[in-house]
Amino acid sequence: MERTLEKLKKIRSDLKSRYFERDDVIDGAFCALLTGSHLLLIGPPGTAKSQLANEICRKITGARYFQWLLTKFTTPEELFGAVSLKGLENDEYRRVTSGKLPEAHIAFLDEVFKASSSILNTLLTIMNERIFYNGTEKVRIPLISLFGASNELPSEEDELEALYDRFLLRYVVDYIKEDFRFLKMLNTGNEISEDGVITSEELDSCREEAEMVKLPSNILKLISRIRKELAKKGITPSDRRYKQSVSLLKSRAYLEGRSDVSEDDLRFLENVLWREPGEKAEIQSVIHQSLHGWRDRLRELLIQAKELDAYSKREWESEDMLIKANIEAQTKLKHIGAKLNELVEECRERGKPTDEIKTAGEEIEAIQREILDRLVSSKEEMA
Repeated sequence: MERTLEKLKKIRSDLKSRYFERDDVIDGAFCALLTGSHLLLIGPPGTAKSQLANEICRKITGARYFQWLLTKFTTPEELFGAVSLKGLENDEYRRVTSGKLPEAHIAFLDEVFKASSSILNTLLTIMNERIFYNGTEKVRIPLISLFGASNELPSEEDELEALYDRFLLRYVVDYIKEDFRFLKMLNTGNEISEDGVITSEELDSCREEAEMVKLPSNILKLISRIRKELAKKGITPSDRRYKQSVSLLKSRAYLEGRSDVSEDDLRFLENVLWREPGEKAEIQSVIHQSLHGWRDRLRELLIQAKELDAYSKREWESEDMLIKANIEAQTKLKHIGAKLNELVEECRERGKPTDEIKTAGEEIEAIQREILDRLVSSKEEMA
C-alpha cells in the first residue's frame, strides 16, 4: 500500500510541475478521486481545465474519459446516447450509451450550468447516486468524479442550484499571474504525459486506506467552532456539506502520508464551504483564527495584564484610592489567570505545546506578586 500511495503522490507531483499555479486544484482533484466527489472550476476559457481532467483520467489504467461543452441547445442524446432503434423495434425505450457519460470514469462538462431541464434530473442522479436509468433498467455506472466548468454561477433561485450543490469542491481559476511561470508555460510542450499510471484496483485500495484515516476529537471541535464563526458572518453551508467534507479531510491527510487528520488539513475547507467566490476570504480568515486565534487571545491577555500593572502604579490622590486600585487590578488579574488556564487546556486537548502560554503566565504572576506586595505595604503604612 505504501508503494501504491507513493505512485499516487508521484503522479500528483508530476502534474503540479506541468500545470502552473494549479497546486490547490490538483490537490482537490486527487481528493475527489479518493472520495468520489465532484469538482467545479470557475474561470475563463483557456486555463487548462479540460486538459487537466483528461490527463488525470489517463493516469488511471483503463479509465474512460468523457468531455462535452453544454449549450442551451444540448440534447440528452449528446450526453447519454441516442435512443436504440433495435430497442424501439422490440417496444423498449433505451439508449446506446457506448462512448457517452454513463460509461465514463472521469467526465468533464464545460459550461455545466447551461444544462437544460431535460438533462438536469438525469445528471443529478448520475452525480449523487451513480445510477443511470436506461429505459426500465437501473444501471450502476463507473463514474469516479465529474469535473464541471463554468464562467458564472447559478443564482440561488435557479433550478440549477441543486446541481451546483453536488460539486463538493469549488475552485476559481484564472490565467497564470507570475511572469516567470508564464514564460515557463510557453516553453512547455502541449503533449499529455504518459508517464506514471495507477490501476483502478490500486486506486480503490487507496480509497479504502484513506477512509481509515482517523479523525481526532479536537478536529471535530475545531470544525464546530469554524461553523459557529461562519454563521455569525452569515455564511451557512449545509450540514450535508460539512458531513461530506470529513472524507475530504481524511483523503488530504492520507495523501500527505498521515494516519490522522491534522489541524493543517482544515485549511482545505476553504475550497468546500463557500457559495460565492467573495466568501472565500472570510472563510480563510475564520479558519486561520480558529487554528491560530489562541495566540491572539494570549497576546491580548498579556497586554491587559501590563495595562493593569501600569494602572496600579499610577500616582493616586490618597492611600485609600491606591489600595482600591491595587485590589481592582489584583481581581482582574485573577480572571486573566483563569483564561490562561483555559488556553492551556485547549492547547493540551489539541496536542499543541503550552510553553508559550506558561511563559506568559509566569510574567503575569510576577505582576500579581508585585501588586500584592504593594498592597500589603500600603496597608501596613496606613496601620
